[in-house]
Amino acid sequence: MSRISYLIRNGATYYARLRVPLDLVEVAGAEYRKRSLRTKDLAEAKRALWSVIAEWNREFDDLRSRRNLTDADKADAVWQHYTGALDRDERARLHLPSPDEIDAAKTLTIADIERREVDVTDKLALLDASADLLVLTGRREWNEKSRRSKLETLRKHLQTGETALVIDEVERYLEANHLIIDHASPDFKDLARRMMRAEIEQLERTIERDRGDYSGVPKDPIVKPAAGTARGTANSGEAIMDLFEKYAQQNPNRVKPDTLNQARRDIGTFLDVHGRHFPANKIDKPSVAEWMDLLALYPVKASETKAFAGMSLVQIVKANERVGKPVLLPRTINRYVSSLGAYCEWLAKRGVLPVNPTQGMSLAKEDKISTVPFTVDQMTALFRSPLFTGSQSAKEWRLIAQHGNVLIRDHRYWVPLVMLYSGARPGEIAQLSVADVREQGGVHLMHITTLGDETKSVKTKGSMRVVPIHSELIRLGFLEYHTAMREAGKAKLFPEAVRNERGQMIAEFSREFGRYLVRIGLKDGRGLSLYSFRHGATDAFRRAGHMDETFGYILGHAKGGTTGLYGILPQGMLDQRVRHIESIAYPGLDLGHLMKPSTA
Repeated sequence: MSRISYLIRNGATYYARLRVPLDLVEVAGAEYRKRSLRTKDLAEAKRALWSVIAEWNREFDDLRSRRNLTDADKADAVWQHYTGALDRDERARLHLPSPDEIDAAKTLTIADIERREVDVTDKLALLDASADLLVLTGRREWNEKSRRSKLETLRKHLQTGETALVIDEVERYLEANHLIIDHASPDFKDLARRMMRAEIEQLERTIERDRGDYSGVPKDPIVKPAAGTARGTANSGEAIMDLFEKYAQQNPNRVKPDTLNQARRDIGTFLDVHGRHFPANKIDKPSVAEWMDLLALYPVKASETKAFAGMSLVQIVKANERVGKPVLLPRTINRYVSSLGAYCEWLAKRGVLPVNPTQGMSLAKEDKISTVPFTVDQMTALFRSPLFTGSQSAKEWRLIAQHGNVLIRDHRYWVPLVMLYSGARPGEIAQLSVADVREQGGVHLMHITTLGDETKSVKTKGSMRVVPIHSELIRLGFLEYHTAMREAGKAKLFPEAVRNERGQMIAEFSREFGRYLVRIGLKDGRGLSLYSFRHGATDAFRRAGHMDETFGYILGHAKGGTTGLYGILPQGMLDQRVRHIESIAYPGLDLGHLMKPSTA
């Protein structure tokens, strides 16, 4: 069984552990994240692991995003500073003395001077007795002069680049929004200058109000209501992912764990735009629309592109203006929206949201380019390519696509061939154990099941099935390969086939196989993929005269059946399956050149 690097054991208890990215160690305050999974059971630990890893990765993404000021952040800071300063000025005016209050204070001061028999010819004594009155009567004038003085100073500072008068306001905004911006960075200086311009506009409004004119509006174009959604700060337990874990625990739609993990990742991109501390009750159509607008500019497979390493979603979108990678299709964006929508529906039922804000937000779907089967000519070229006949390397895909003397005979060789002659899914084949391949009544079988290994999975309950091994696979040496694995003491038929951090079997191979097709000149655009073998097997059944409903159980499309749960089949049922499997044929395809040693 392959080792999961994020899972460690301390004593009898399992822990999740993840290295903090080097660029975040300083702000994260540690080199590793470590958390007890509170279980001694390996299977339970594996189930609990991925949500913890996903949480930490969201935290890292959020930390990165909060080291970057977006245009929306700056617009929000400017408008908040402008409106906040005006509000403070208006509140201050409420405490300025009115004429009646000044007259009353004068009367009291005169009475006090007379009561104390102050010598009015003594200027110092008179000043002391009337000090409070002088302060009161001069407060409005002093307030106005101080604002005019500050306005003049700010204009000079704006010319020279001095930001001392707004530093405190900038820092308060950054702290309130959990932003981590270096004072020496261009972003910090730019934000400070923008907030100075906002305060200049605010001071000009106050001077207009001194004359009784409240009709003034900002003349500086950057001082305007922010169009985007401000980064929110949720109270404890009210953040989006806090509530998502409750949603995942309840799992109201009874979806599989991998689907929930996919939803975590999809919703994580929403947080990458709006911040990890965004309150769940603030999700609305404008915030969803802003997120979708960025997804429409987000490049495909950005996380696998070196040019975008360490960047947030917003940064990646900006960088892709230069890189020029193709962007997400509408159907992919709709998958993200669907993930958020299911969660928002749950929030709405709990009263956290008044309505589901994703309703009506899905994009119009483009014409889908379906997976297509390989033609015989394409298969002939593929099975004569380096992956199957000999390459320059068994590790580096760039060299695997070049002819050489290195024979690859692991899952990368066998999975396409087994798919071709069974129609099974790649993950189903890759997870086979040695015990899943056996003989019954003279027939060699593959048992596609979740039994015997807690890491196995199938698409649906009806996907568990017994599939005879095609005679062409036997001729190509599949049984010899199986014997070699058994004699080597291997539990898994393909020991090097592993799951990714999302729990998907041989996801890397599926991805690289598509790129391999491009390298050897078989693919240009969409259509061909590893799943083309499954589609090819389906067409082969149809060419042999079988109706779809008669062979669906071989492909794992059976519904409501239970025979696939068992390893021993009645002879009649077994014979029927053999006839179906042996009807898979590809006229014109010759694989005789593959008769080579079957083990690595």
